[in-house]
Amino acid sequence: MAQAFEAIMLICFGISWPFNIAKSLKSRTAKGKSLQFEICVVVGYLFGIAGKFIGGNVTYVLAVYILDVLMVSTDIVLTCRNRRLDRLAEAKEGSAAE
Repeated sequence: MAQAFEAIMLICFGISWPFNIAKSLKSRTAKGKSLQFEICVVVGYLFGIAGKFIGGNVTYVLAVYILDVLMVSTDIVLTCRNRRLDRLAEAKEGSAAE
C-alpha cells in the first residue's frame, strides 16, 4: 500500500512537467524559470531512486521516478536553450539600438 501512495505522489508531481515542457517549447524564453529549482528537483528524485536501491525496495515505483527525472531533465535542457535564446535576443536588441 505504501508503494501505491508513493507512486501516486510521484505521478501528482510528475503531471506538471509535461505542461512546463510545452510552455518552454512554446515561449522560447527562460524568463520566470529557475534552473536551480529544476536541478534540486532532479537531485531529490535521484536520492529517491538511490533510496529504492539501498533499501532493496526496487519496484514499479522506480519507473515513475525515472519518468519524472527524464521530464525534468528535458525541461532543464529547454531552460538552457531558452536562456541562450534570451541572450541572443538581448544582444540583437542591443545592436539594433546603436
